[in-house]
Amino acid sequence: MKSTNFFQNTKSLLKLAYPILIAQLIQNLMGFADTVMAGRVSATDMAAVAVASSVWLPLILTIYGLIMALATIVSRLSGAKEYDDVVKNTYQTAWIALTLGLSLLALFYLFAPMLYPMLGIELELKTLMFEYLGYIIWGGPGFCLYMVLRNYSEGLSHTKPTMIISLIGLLINIPANYIFIYGEFGMPALGGAGCGLATAIVYWVMFFSMVIYVAVSKPLQKAPIFKHFYWPHWPTIKNILLIGVPISLSLLFEVSLFSVIAIILAPFGADVVASHQIAINFTSLVFMVPLSIALAVTIKVGFALGEKDYQQAKAICHNSFILGFLIAIITATCTLAFRHQIASIYTTDESVITFAANLMFLAAMFQFSDFIQVISAGALRGYKDTKSILYITFVSYWLIGLTLGCVLGLTDWIMPAIGAYGFWIGIIIGLTCAAILLGWRLHVVQKRIALVGSVQN
Repeated sequence: MKSTNFFQNTKSLLKLAYPILIAQLIQNLMGFADTVMAGRVSATDMAAVAVASSVWLPLILTIYGLIMALATIVSRLSGAKEYDDVVKNTYQTAWIALTLGLSLLALFYLFAPMLYPMLGIELELKTLMFEYLGYIIWGGPGFCLYMVLRNYSEGLSHTKPTMIISLIGLLINIPANYIFIYGEFGMPALGGAGCGLATAIVYWVMFFSMVIYVAVSKPLQKAPIFKHFYWPHWPTIKNILLIGVPISLSLLFEVSLFSVIAIILAPFGADVVASHQIAINFTSLVFMVPLSIALAVTIKVGFALGEKDYQQAKAICHNSFILGFLIAIITATCTLAFRHQIASIYTTDESVITFAANLMFLAAMFQFSDFIQVISAGALRGYKDTKSILYITFVSYWLIGLTLGCVLGLTDWIMPAIGAYGFWIGIIIGLTCAAILLGWRLHVVQKRIALVGSVQN
């Protein structure tokens, strides 16, 4: 057994987590750059990018969640030194990813002509939105295959390529936006739709950059994926889907919850919706920190379990909770102290700033629960216990959080309706329930694994 102390575990977790965090922030910057650059053409172009992105992101994040299963599988196999199986599982995940990426193309060209006349929005906005989707959809297969190589590399505890290649993507995204939005260097001026074409190009560049890295990286040669070729193997694909589908649906539940709340709040007026979006946007940035730690926890726990070092896996989980709690103190304090200044970055409207700052006060309250629930989910992925994450997140977010939010925000059943505040209180309670239930499930799984380990010994 190779148990390590808190400082050693924290150092190894942060070494894995910080490149993932930087990569996540860079990807957010790409979306920010798209919105700003399209907005300089016209408000309609900016709106088209925003609406199209709200359609595209849930689709691509759902696929991303499914592919995340590979990091879970690879980290376990890496710990067991079963590198041939690492390569086989990477190929089978690539077949899944390629199928899904091509399916996005097929579904778009099948349903777009039917959906276009049905949408009752301004013609110019609708046209730009579908043009954007028509361009970015061609980048779908590239993004899916990039995510396979990214999770292969991260599963082998190499996360720096994720950061470097995301930076390459950002450096290409901005000039490509400029070229295709404004029609430079002989290209047609596509307006906001040009952001979709630029992003599609970035996806393929990131994929091919990752291919080059994987081919030349010495640390990854212990599991060389270009040495042998594997056709689809249905039992392996089935196993990947059994792990990945629950992760994918859990991610979809969380992403779609905030979109649904924004829609429900629309009748309360533009100021309320704007304040809600500001608070959500900022908390999404903060969420990148625990998410990055959770991804690192998945890798470290999976590796320890592959080595059959069950005590080390448990120690990693315990230490990650301490680390998460300490970071939550910092992020919550900063959110509380600077919430008005943060809101003023997004808008100059004083009423929106005040309302958004009040919502961010509530957002600071759920950061502790958020850290616990996301790190617990990361640990459970390391244990390959993903179905429980699906059930718990659905119950916590939708049945408890959203239901209570509707009751507090829209009805007088418990107290006078408090609008957006009610939904945010519902989010806090939902996340707290998720944190408690996921933490409990992790304890059950660890206890079960410990019993198995004691029998084997």
